[in-house]
Order: sequence, then structure tokens, then C-alpha cells
Amino acid sequence: TAVRQKVQIAAPLHYRNLIRRHRRFLTPAAAKTKALQGTEPEPLAGFAMRPPPSPPLLPLLLLLVLLPSPPAVAAAAGPTSLEALRAAAGRRGASPATQERAAAGVLRRLLPSHALSFRFQIDPKGGVCGDSSCFRISNVDGSSKGGAEILIQGNTAVELASGLHWYLKYWCGVHISWDKTGGAQLASVPSPGSLPRVKGTAVKVERPVPWNYYQNVVTSSYSFVWWDWRRWEKEIDWMALQGINLPLAFTGQEAVWQKVFKSFNVTDRDLDDFFGGPAFLAWARMGNLHAWGGPLSQNWLDQQLALQKKILSRMIELGMVPVLPSFSGNVPVAFKKLFPSASITRLGEWNTVDGNPRWCCTYILDPSDALFIDVGQAFIKQQMKEYGDITSIYNCDTFNENTPPTNEPAYISSLGSAIYQAMSRGNKDAVWLMQGWLFYSDAAFWKESQMKALLHSVPIGKMMVLDLFADVKPIWQTSSQFYGVPYIWCMLHNFGGNIEMYGVLDSISSGPIDARTSYNSTMVGVGMCMEGIEHNPVVYELMSEMAFRSQKVEVEDWLKSYSYRRYGQSNVEIQKAWAILYHTIYNCTDGIADHNRDYIVEFPDISPSSFSSQYSKRRSISVVRKHPRFLGEVSASLPQPHLWYSTAEAVKSLELFLKAGDDLSESLTYR
Repeated sequence: TAVRQKVQIAAPLHYRNLIRRHRRFLTPAAAKTKALQGTEPEPLAGFAMRPPPSPPLLPLLLLLVLLPSPPAVAAAAGPTSLEALRAAAGRRGASPATQERAAAGVLRRLLPSHALSFRFQIDPKGGVCGDSSCFRISNVDGSSKGGAEILIQGNTAVELASGLHWYLKYWCGVHISWDKTGGAQLASVPSPGSLPRVKGTAVKVERPVPWNYYQNVVTSSYSFVWWDWRRWEKEIDWMALQGINLPLAFTGQEAVWQKVFKSFNVTDRDLDDFFGGPAFLAWARMGNLHAWGGPLSQNWLDQQLALQKKILSRMIELGMVPVLPSFSGNVPVAFKKLFPSASITRLGEWNTVDGNPRWCCTYILDPSDALFIDVGQAFIKQQMKEYGDITSIYNCDTFNENTPPTNEPAYISSLGSAIYQAMSRGNKDAVWLMQGWLFYSDAAFWKESQMKALLHSVPIGKMMVLDLFADVKPIWQTSSQFYGVPYIWCMLHNFGGNIEMYGVLDSISSGPIDARTSYNSTMVGVGMCMEGIEHNPVVYELMSEMAFRSQKVEVEDWLKSYSYRRYGQSNVEIQKAWAILYHTIYNCTDGIADHNRDYIVEFPDISPSSFSSQYSKRRSISVVRKHPRFLGEVSASLPQPHLWYSTAEAVKSLELFLKAGDDLSESLTYR
């Protein structure tokens, strides 16, 4: 049944008028997740399959997110605006044939025995997906022996890979996770020639929101730092299978900065004192420290740049839109001498370097200084020279590093405008992607007037905000949908790359739906912003599915499906164990930020509450007060390792897992 829905967007008047003028774009299509001209596929034996229900047609926010022109020009573009946006995306993206080969490559690396069992087809003109992003799964009739049995269509290779994953999960009982969390359970896939058929003509699944974001600015140090291309290729495949189409791409930026800073007469010796070592790049990039763990060899810089080009090439082949870094103001100390009249501030001491000037107290160039725009523009242009015109979305988090010197809204607005000018002069289509963590971590400063000043310093549609901690502390609820600015609902989940079992499954299964369907919603995507990866696979599988679900998930039923797929067979003890885990370890509702730090992952000590814990507590408090970007609580009582669940119930779950060992002990995912 077709449903009509009035979509209202909290935006300036000219955007509301644009929406009224082109209201026909906002008419939802018929139910999207359905078996076309047939019935829904039968659930796989042993678990309940729940395809996502019907989302509405993507609102005009998709158009607003990447408008290539100022508001007046956009309004004048009339009904062709959406088509122009598509054309611009196609100009940056790979050809349909390239994307089809890329999707086939994902299949070949995952399941080589079935490389010929699937056919992939890009839908470039919207014949299958219309105005939204989708995948469509159907049978290939009359296929010869050894030929394709299943056809997967979609408008990018990410959609094709997502469709492949959806079929393997809900028709073949497959589970795919990181190798460190058990890897892929593929034993349940029938042999080629015997794949389950889709009942009816086809099953079509659409994204309710266009973007699925991935990574945190520190994941590059906690998880990626020593990866080679082989490991990156595996991760990009995982990303495509999970439907991620907006990944952060930070590798190799030091080699680009080297060229940019040299053009401003900074020497190699100056840069040796500026860049952090490989494992500390994230904090050097944010201006927390300098030189620590360095210097970086030229060979390492060149190797990382070459690796980044491979990463970006594969992302583009798969139809992803990489998010590249931009200039946040962090400069070498040499800038003070080279540009004595520039407004450059020395930051205070951060964490772990004890005020030693050899490592601490970096320098930040004020966005209000004209030099800021020159450096920012040069960096964007150098990236385009290295990689080509591959994206229009850039990350910048200047205010996570440094609270503005005054809370005067006009001043904050001028800073935001300058940051955006540095991007847009390098790329006229630039969109600023900003982490919204500062609005939570430094809430005492960022009141309504200050938030509006920053958020509205850029034309609506030229900024997206990551509601970074929406799984626990959603900012959209307290900021009137970020005062009309498009945002992405994100799950943070992990701090510091720690590996404790932890999650809030109910929040994940309902939070994005509540945000998207709320009054005046400006939500345009979902995202995973964990600081470290390769842990808690149940959390990341459910969160990934929310990119394709338009209604809340019944978690208990979903976990029955999950446990069947993860271990390759139905097991009563395992189902009971997961029901307990759902209501204990994966049902943390205390709202405390710094989980993943329970007793089992604390540094060894006689007692977790003894001297070291108190010392850590005092030290962390002093750090947080000086640096609001530090990912911890801002109150005087920082969270210490604690339990939020019954240990007796958790032990019951462990006992049930052990009982299941006779049947599952050979399974890597079980182990």
C-alpha cells in the first residue's frame, strides 16, 4: 500500500520553499521491502527471517546534502536538481561495468566456489531503484549447469555486495565477521546449482536514509596502523558487504601534508618534529602531541601514500564516497617564525607526555587568519592532484581540539565560515563532515546560540554532523535536529580499542528509527564510529542492518536468527544463552560513557580499587578539564570499571555455551 507522508525539514525559508515547489519528490513509493508480484521468501529452517519493512522514498534531504551551488542557484535549478546531483555523483564514480566487476571480486574472495552462481547488474538509470538506493534479489531462470542462479541488481556496487550479503544471510544462513571474532561461517551455503530460490519474482530492499558512515578519527591508530593492502582489501570487502558507502579515508595524509608544508617553506627537519610516529598519528593529527614515536621515514611516507591510493581506488570501484581529511589548523612550530604576524596559538599539555615541550603543546592556526584559508585550500588541491576528483566530503574537527576563545556567536560563526571557505576554495562542491562530539563533551560551552552560530555558518546542505554518541547520548533530541542541519545517527560503542563485551542492542534496534521518524527530522544516515574494531560482532552486525531497516527490530527474534547463522546450526542451549546475554551484558542502560574498561581489561593490580585506579581517576579528570575532546566523561567522577549486569546470569549463559560445545566445538565462530 502506498503511503503519503508529509516531510518537514527545519531549514531556512528558501529551502522550505524549494521543498514545497518540488513536493512530488517527497511522495513515498509503495512498500519497498517486498516480494514483487509474489510472496515473501520463506524463513530458513531453524530461524525466523524478517526482511526489513517498507521505508518511505528518500526525502529531499538527499538533494540538500550535496548541493553543488549556493541556495539561490539550487532553487533556480528546479525539478532537474535531483538529476544534476545524480550526474555529479556518476561523474566521480566508477562505470557500471567496473562496479559490477568489483562486486564480483568481493564474491570471489569470500566464496570462490560460487563465483559463477551470482550475476551482478548495476541499475544506472533508476529502472529498479527509482530515486533511492536499493538492491533487488531475483532468480535467474533457464540458467545452464554451472551458470548464474541468482541475479542481484542495485545502483552501486555497495548495494550489490549488500544484496549478496542479505541473500547469503537470510537464504543460506551465513555469518560474516572479522577474522579476530571468528571470521565467516560459510559451511551452511548449499553447493553450486542448489542455491535456494527466491519466491515470487524478486525481493527489493531500499535504504531508508542514503548514507552509511564508518570509522572514527582514531581508529586509524587503534586498529589500522600496521595494516598492509591484503588486510585493507579484506576490510573494504567487509565494509561493502555491510552496506557502508561513506567511509573515512585517512591513510597516507602525512605524505600529502609533507608536500603542502614544504610549499610554505617548512623543512624536513621541521616535519620530523611535527609528525607523530605510526602508532600515534591520530593524536598528532589532532594536535594532542608532536614527534612522539617518530620521526617518519620517507620510505614509510611513500608506502602509506601508495597504500592510500589502492584503498581509494577500491572504494571508488565499489561506489563508495570516501571522506578525506581537511585542514583543522594544526601546524608545525616553524610556522611561528615563517609567519610572525599570523594568529597562531600554543595549546596546553595533553595526556601522557607530562608537559615535556619535546612532545607536547602543539600550535594551532586561528581559522580567522587569512593564512588558514591558504593552507586549507592548498591541502585540498594537493589531495585532488594525488587522487583525482573523487569526493566532495571532507572531515574537519577544529573545535574538538580547541574551545573558541570567546562564546560570542558572531565570532564562532566567522570561524566556521573560514573553515568551510578553506574547503570550498579547494573544491567548489565541498561538504563539511563534522563530528558532533564537542556538543556533548563540552556542553557547558556549546549552548543553543553557540551551536547555531557554528552549524549555520555554512549553507544548509554543505555540512553534515555525526551524532557520534547517539546510541547513548543523542544530541539530535536536545538540539532541535541540529537546528536544521543534516546529521548521521552514529553508534560510538567502543573507547580506546578495548575489548570488553558490551552493547546496547535495544538502542541500536530502535534509535535510528526514532530519529528518522521524529518531527522535522534532518537525519540522512546511520554510522559506526567506534574507536577500535574487531570485537563484539553481534553489535556491529545489528548496527549494519539498520542501514536497510525502516522499522524497529525485535531483538530477541533477531538473535535467534543471528545465533543460527553465526554457528551454522540451530542449538537450544545457544539460543537460551543469547537470550541471557541480550538482557545482561548487551543491555547496558546506565548511560555511562567509558565502557570497555571493566576489571578484566584493567592494568594488573592487587585490587582494581587500589592506588592505581585512584591515580588513573585523578589523572583522567585533569586531562578532561583541559581537553574537552578527550573521549571520557566531563564530570568530576569519571566512570571506573564496574558491572551493569548480574554476574550470576552471565555465568548461566557461559554454562549454556559450554554445554553446546559437543555440537559446536569445531566452529571458529563458537570458539
